[in-house]
Amino acid sequence: MIKQNDNLKYEVFVTDQVSLCRRLFTSPRFYVVFLVVQVAIIALVISMWDSDSYSTGQMVVITDKQMQEVLFNGTEQHCYLWDTTNTTDDAQISKCPIISPYLVGYRKPVINERIVWEEVLEKYKAVRCDSHFQPSNCKARQKVALIVPFRDRYAHLEVFLRHIHPFLMRQQLDYGIYVIDLDDKIKFNRGLLLNVGFIEASKEYDYDCYIFHDVDLLPENDKNLYRCSDQPRHMSVAVDKFAYKLPYAAIFGGVSAMTKDQILFVNGFSNKFSGWGGEDDDMFNRLTHHNMTVMRSMDDVSMYKMLKHKQSDPNPQRFKLIKTGMKRVKEDGVKNLQYKIMKKTEFPLYTYIKITF
Repeated sequence: MIKQNDNLKYEVFVTDQVSLCRRLFTSPRFYVVFLVVQVAIIALVISMWDSDSYSTGQMVVITDKQMQEVLFNGTEQHCYLWDTTNTTDDAQISKCPIISPYLVGYRKPVINERIVWEEVLEKYKAVRCDSHFQPSNCKARQKVALIVPFRDRYAHLEVFLRHIHPFLMRQQLDYGIYVIDLDDKIKFNRGLLLNVGFIEASKEYDYDCYIFHDVDLLPENDKNLYRCSDQPRHMSVAVDKFAYKLPYAAIFGGVSAMTKDQILFVNGFSNKFSGWGGEDDDMFNRLTHHNMTVMRSMDDVSMYKMLKHKQSDPNPQRFKLIKTGMKRVKEDGVKNLQYKIMKKTEFPLYTYIKITF
């Protein structure tokens, strides 16, 4: 009898064990806790992988204060951080992260038009250390040429260069800046100068992306990535002059980005728009005519500060030229341009080209 009781006690004990397990695995709380633990483990693995991806190669992690010292200190000893003469085999250098770890987001542009030109050049002597910038710790994902149409806005150019170089460096781009000027005797023609910049930059380097950039526009958020996409990009979506709103849907002026194939496909910009206005709207028409879609980023990312300047005289023929533009696309563009170079100078911060006919 005692033995039976013992067996009975043992059986009851086992039954209690099984019952406890069943209650545990059928409890909703168990699965909630289990799910939270899984998510935590996955997040830990991803964060470790992500940090490894940023530390590949010779990544130099520096603070914002150190970044400013590098960008604004003119001594050559800082060149090693951004050395463009790195002799390491490209095959051994990993690609830069898709999103640079140096981005800071929104930063109000410092506007000081009393900058001494010589001081600007000296300060940025260490930024470039060369006439062309490349990140030394990784291989840039795109090679970018900034094409800046120019005429007599040296005060704006100084502010622009002081702002744009650290902006582009934080994005870890392989880039060059080309300032394209026109004979003083010839009326300013933005579209024509952009075509010239595209041609001349293509001669010097195998660029993947061309950013057409007005000198009076300063990007405010470095998360507005200066890269090209599979469709043309209009980048200056939100400008302070227009209350950070898009003025109209068909605008393509200010700052835009296109690949070489995209530019050649639509024959670049029109060369007919002398004076202010029209060439950007004509380009928008060229893109839509060729069944291309203009891409834009969100307003809070594509924010720009416009430097004050006197409005140029508008082109009285611009609306007529826009209306008839698609009839002459094949004969009016980058493929049909003839010009002569009057002057070409490679400054430490940019290449200056002045042309005539």
